[in-house]
Amino acid sequence: MESQFLYPAESSTRQVVDLSGIWKFKVDYEGKGRKEGWQNGLDNYSEVPVPSSYNDLFTDKDIREHVGDVWYQTEFYLAEEWQHKNVNLRFGSATHRAEVWLNGEKIAEHEGGYMPFGAIINEAGNFGQKNTLVVVVNNELDLTTIPTGQVKEYDNGKKRLFPYFDFYNYAGIHSAVKLQILPKDYIYDITTVTDYDGSTGLVEYEIESSSDLEIKVELKDAAGNIVAEATGAKAKLEVEDVKLWQPGEGYLYQLEVNLLNDGDLVDNYPLPVGIRTVEVKGNRFLINGEQFYFKGFGKHQDSEINGRGFDPAVMIRDAELLDWINANSVRTSHYPYDEEFYRMCDRRGVVVIDETPAVGLFDMNMNFLAAGTGKKSDFFDKEIVHQETKENHKREIERLIKRDKNHASVVMWCLANEPDSAQERAEEYFKDIFSFARGLDPQERPLTFTNIMTAPYGKCKAAQFADVISLNRYYGWYIIGGSELEYAQKDFEEELAGWEKEGKPILMTEYGADTKAGIHKLPSVQWSEEYQNEYLELQHKVFDNCDSLVGEQMWNFADFQTVEGILRVNGNKKGAFTRDRQPKMAAHLLRKRWSKI
Repeated sequence: MESQFLYPAESSTRQVVDLSGIWKFKVDYEGKGRKEGWQNGLDNYSEVPVPSSYNDLFTDKDIREHVGDVWYQTEFYLAEEWQHKNVNLRFGSATHRAEVWLNGEKIAEHEGGYMPFGAIINEAGNFGQKNTLVVVVNNELDLTTIPTGQVKEYDNGKKRLFPYFDFYNYAGIHSAVKLQILPKDYIYDITTVTDYDGSTGLVEYEIESSSDLEIKVELKDAAGNIVAEATGAKAKLEVEDVKLWQPGEGYLYQLEVNLLNDGDLVDNYPLPVGIRTVEVKGNRFLINGEQFYFKGFGKHQDSEINGRGFDPAVMIRDAELLDWINANSVRTSHYPYDEEFYRMCDRRGVVVIDETPAVGLFDMNMNFLAAGTGKKSDFFDKEIVHQETKENHKREIERLIKRDKNHASVVMWCLANEPDSAQERAEEYFKDIFSFARGLDPQERPLTFTNIMTAPYGKCKAAQFADVISLNRYYGWYIIGGSELEYAQKDFEEELAGWEKEGKPILMTEYGADTKAGIHKLPSVQWSEEYQNEYLELQHKVFDNCDSLVGEQMWNFADFQTVEGILRVNGNKKGAFTRDRQPKMAAHLLRKRWSKI
């Protein structure tokens, strides 16, 4: 199939069958599955739900920490009447790479853990019969993958993975697996750019299809009334008395794209469209020409048992908590989320900073800690980084923008999280990365990356390429913390004063303090809920004195899993909410503050 990036929506010409459920599962401890023919079917298997991470489902630590291949299998029927259509098998994501066999025939392979992939399966499929689908998923990382990490092999042959990032490397089939039953001639990509002139909304569109058949487009309002229409693969629609998509008010029109043959409908695709503009002007961030202030969180797609696997119940609970706490935005740290998340944000008016999986561009395990030791990193001095890593980074940027380009909720692209941007050669790397990204988005949204504390004002070699200065800062936690907290304010304000000289908007994309729910101490100590509140109050004083600041996204929305170690107590505990989504004292503090902004 020419593109797997268009969301698998049902319509009068399209049928979607979800293959999610209980699948067969087998860990390939010795990497022998291919040689022994596991692609033809599994025996001596366990069971797992799809989608989910497999890591937390079992009581065996060797399964949770397994490095290498794991195998999945399911069976499904193909209706005989489908053989005259295109049957597309689509995986929403599998972390970090996958190979797929249908009835023993290899039909697809994919590198990259967060993007959709698949294949048209008509030739390999048996219509009117049961079909066997086998998938092998691999979770290994190295210096060239996005994200990065390293594998250590021990004398007994076991491997362990050490990620260059501070969250658990969950693996498995993380999004739904679906069959799309499509017409032989079909629509496979749609691009929209929105604007408005007074009360008139403007929607430019471009359609790509598998044939040169006639295209007719209708734009409908939320009540289903046609408000504009056109013919042809490209056109600009005008909407009188437009209702704009706004933060907190996710008004959506529906673009009905019709492929016609002599007036007969061949294919129909419905695309939700929010009409809005996004712009950086001086040191302000504007949505629909009005100043916007980001209130919210960096966030993880992370929950108990399911790990990184998509869970619609957790997604809705998170959305309700965002609304309760008066947040208006999230950053998809540190990878793209499941497509359902963006569609929900479109509907609810939640503003999204969409981030690539480029985390760990810093050659130290747990780099946020190692960086503070004075040890020197040489990540961007390695030629392989400027060749293979950078090409993989570009690939993930391109995929992200292709998949999410039409979401009204997405207002900015974050191209990397906490790279070692103080290094000299980081400049040439990110000059190329930002230049590449600027040519991809038809809506020309602003670009950013999150800056780490080891690259403060005057030392960062990449900030000049960003439209928005995004800072991850922990004055009062990793530095000048505990009994020194009161002295953190001065140093923080001095650094922000330097960044203000750039004349760009400044966004606080991370600030936070690890807090174990239920620990109370007067006077406060680090890890207590009282200390988290005192820390946040100090940060907010600094924010309120910075004219160029356009938002605050506390780290993190909820506690999340990390690799085990003496510096993490069963995960990162910086959440305003616990991992089971209950509020700490800090959540009430944030709710009160954000109700007034």
